[in-house]
Amino acid sequence: MGRVEGKVAFVTGAARGQGRSHAVRLAEEGADIIAVDICKDIATNGYALSSPDDLKETARLVEAHDRRIVTVEADVRERSQVAAALEQGIAELGKVDVVVANAGIMPLGGQPPLQAWTDVVDTNFLGVVNAVHAALPHLPDGASIIATGSAAAFMTGGIAPPGTNPGGTGYTYAKIQLSEFMHEIARNVAPRMIRANVVHPTNCNTNMLNSEPMYKAFRPDMENPTREDALLAFPAQQAMPIPYVEPIDISNAVLFLASDESRYVTGLQLRVDAGSYLKFHDFHV
Repeated sequence: MGRVEGKVAFVTGAARGQGRSHAVRLAEEGADIIAVDICKDIATNGYALSSPDDLKETARLVEAHDRRIVTVEADVRERSQVAAALEQGIAELGKVDVVVANAGIMPLGGQPPLQAWTDVVDTNFLGVVNAVHAALPHLPDGASIIATGSAAAFMTGGIAPPGTNPGGTGYTYAKIQLSEFMHEIARNVAPRMIRANVVHPTNCNTNMLNSEPMYKAFRPDMENPTREDALLAFPAQQAMPIPYVEPIDISNAVLFLASDESRYVTGLQLRVDAGSYLKFHDFHV
């Protein structure tokens, strides 16, 4: 029997990257999936987002594990779309036991700047709130809520001067705010034995990391840096001498938090960061 056998997981940002990895890993361990993704670009985001074909590929990979999946194109910035997508999934699969609020963007240097701020905060923070709040009326006792944070939430010292890069600073702000939100959700759902936790990845080998805006952020000394150029700078982010983690490394943490193995784990800020926190923070009891 799989570790999440018989559960239904609602995953946002599921068309590719970490979201696809989470959906497939949970399916491998027995879960059926409600998979949501915007499947279109956001103008301020400097790299292409997922496509309808990407979401179809997620469905194919889940079904390869003999699990059921409902796919819906929806924008997590809009509560009504998130709620409708979840209700469609519940209508077909019967319930929801696990929420994985994962959808996110990184509009570094996005134009116009304040629209980039709006888009990243609405996606990365409000999108988590929308997914969680849409699910709350449907969650049974013992359910699990998981959000994707970021090591950036613990590295605020690198925030740019005011107004110079709202898309980038908005990313960090959103990850900090979702962490506090999940802490308070955990406090309020605990009497029903529902857990709420955050997983904080460091650099992860996805389209977000492998993008021109990210290469420029890591190599500001170069006019047109390549992935190979950025790879020389990526390891500086972690105490462990690696450039990035893989999506499966995050998915394994999500699986643990979705399973009954973590039945007493709640309010946790779980860093899967190859020691980035250790590198940038002193020890405090």
